[in-house]
Amino acid sequence: MGTKWLRRVAPAAPLALTLLAATGCESTPDARPTPTAAPATSVARVCAEPPAGPAEAPAGAVTVDPAVVGDLAEKTRSSPPGTTFWLRPGKHRLEPERYAQVIAKEGNRYLGAPGAVLDGGKTNNYAFSGTARDVTIRHLTVQRFVAPNNEGVVNHDMADGWVIEHARIQYNSGAGLMAGARQRVRASCLRGNGQYGMNAYKAGDSIRGLVVEGNEIVGNNTDDWERRKPGCGCTGGIKFWAVDGADIRGNWVHDNRGAGLWADNNNNDFRIEDNLLEANDGAALMYETSYNAVIRNNTIRRNNWVEGRTYADRGDTFPYATLYVSESGGEPRVRARTDKIEIYGNLLENNWSGITLWENADRFCNSPANTSTGYCTLLVRDTDRCARPAIATAPLYADCRWRTQRVDIHDNRFLLDTSVVRCDEECGRMAVLANYGTYPDWSPYKGKRVAEAITLKQRNRWYDNVYAGPWSFVVHDTSRTLDSGQWQGTPYQQDAGSTFRSRAGD
Repeated sequence: MGTKWLRRVAPAAPLALTLLAATGCESTPDARPTPTAAPATSVARVCAEPPAGPAEAPAGAVTVDPAVVGDLAEKTRSSPPGTTFWLRPGKHRLEPERYAQVIAKEGNRYLGAPGAVLDGGKTNNYAFSGTARDVTIRHLTVQRFVAPNNEGVVNHDMADGWVIEHARIQYNSGAGLMAGARQRVRASCLRGNGQYGMNAYKAGDSIRGLVVEGNEIVGNNTDDWERRKPGCGCTGGIKFWAVDGADIRGNWVHDNRGAGLWADNNNNDFRIEDNLLEANDGAALMYETSYNAVIRNNTIRRNNWVEGRTYADRGDTFPYATLYVSESGGEPRVRARTDKIEIYGNLLENNWSGITLWENADRFCNSPANTSTGYCTLLVRDTDRCARPAIATAPLYADCRWRTQRVDIHDNRFLLDTSVVRCDEECGRMAVLANYGTYPDWSPYKGKRVAEAITLKQRNRWYDNVYAGPWSFVVHDTSRTLDSGQWQGTPYQQDAGSTFRSRAGD
């Protein structure tokens, strides 16, 4: 699924989002922020107070009895497609066998009564599976299933058109939820799952029109997969892979181990807006080897304290950021609602660093440094074309690599109080940079070419932002750090119209 930072050289939202009573998430390392409290708004406070399901069976529904082991799976088998099932209050169980599961039929609806729980007992791998379309799951808690790594518990087979609303999908191994095309995940709690809250991956890369709205995505990757498989790129609150068209809005994404939201490999046409992203161990958002996105009106605070501090303590000079754009950019030839990556109207407060735009000069189609094995860009489907001599000339010289280009960063507020983050200057960096190209031997991107392009030639622009705190700016490569005057001056000419204050409280 891709190496996390993919370096190879070493890899204004409303301020009324104040904090209230704690949710009860557990604290771990000393460097980790205090567990996040519930926001004083309607943003996704769903784990603690989910709305109750129907107290009585809807007309025509099949009633499922928690006292009968396997009742849900059996009644699903014996009922026609389009049946509504009402799960009585209580703990429902499948047969105590690893592959016992509910194989849904097209149009089925599963409704939980108040207190209805489908519990895998740490025995069953999967809860709901099958390829049937347009299945709905509402008001149901699904917990303690043990899906393997990279697999999921709900919609295991990535069927299309599923709707998951007012559900709690929690304390499972693997991913709590997989995704299919036209899937809607709304007002649900994706909590404490071993790998992801949701793994938005489908075999064949056919996810289109995904909506993730008003959910609380908290405390996922409890099995700490990056530690178990270093560099696996397989963790976080939600991981998106080759999704074309996604609306990610109004979610509360917090206290996840690793990244909060991570779009990796040929994603396109994302709108990420009005979310509250906070206290994730790693980046709040990573947008990697992907295209065309609008990231706006999000509140992003207290992210990357664990991972950023860990790298700094090792003496690593790379600007690990809370919003990380890696080999991703706007591309007019890829159809979307925008032809840029536009990052605006966001509040970034007391994170470990700000925004990094990065390219790995050694990562391109057909290169051994391309950790998305077998994949090429959306402009060149056949990786074999990206080889000498053709790759050294137009159009393949440009089209065989994912380029960080056409990124506009404007009208954001970047606030940093180092006494809150407990850091020095290394936690207040913006960056636009690349490594020097070194391999493979036939690479046309050796030397400074990519670093010069991303810094000066690919239309990456900061402007009209507000900065408070000790910010610095890393350009071209990790050896060049600028102050705000140098950043605004020739040849970089960044942050025209922006304002700078030395302290966050000024």
